[in-house]
Amino acid sequence: MATKLAELESLLYLAGDTGVEQSNLCQLLEVKAPALRELAKKLTQKLSEDKNSGLQISLIKDTYKMTTSYDVAEVVEKYYQKDLSKTLSQSALEILAIVAYRQPITRIEIDEIRGVNSAGAIQTLIWRGLVKTSGKKDVPGYPNLYVTTDYFLQYFGYESLADLPVIEDFENESIDEKGQVDLFKAKDSNNPQSLD
Repeated sequence: MATKLAELESLLYLAGDTGVEQSNLCQLLEVKAPALRELAKKLTQKLSEDKNSGLQISLIKDTYKMTTSYDVAEVVEKYYQKDLSKTLSQSALEILAIVAYRQPITRIEIDEIRGVNSAGAIQTLIWRGLVKTSGKKDVPGYPNLYVTTDYFLQYFGYESLADLPVIEDFENESIDEKGQVDLFKAKDSNNPQSLD
């Protein structure tokens, strides 16, 4: 059985940038605030003493977060400076087009259109800030509904979804030798911006 320290560590890892408020941690771990502070202190000490760990615990206002330590700041900075825009896979771009034109849409509906599982690529698009969840569909299981974000519009140079090209307007010369259409190819002067 996991210790409270291990449970705290796992919850903070799962929460990511959002962190977890002290009151929620107390409820989840079934401890009082002083005990939580002591656990956080022990976890902080454990991470700081482990020279092979690049993590630390931060308390911001009333929220605990697991963050990268100052010792690894240089490599983290390099990671965020690297242009990640070229690493979106063909499947992620395909899913992005489906979400853009059929939103709000569930993952199962995307899978039915594509014929393959899309879970991983959807998570990539969420992480990149191009897609987000927007409620649940009122069907059994209440699956998440996915929509594009404001950043999606900004990235592709559109003011609103109404500016997306109408699929029926694509002419034959827009289709490449593989029968593919680049739905996100910039119109005339609108150029996609960097994902940085």
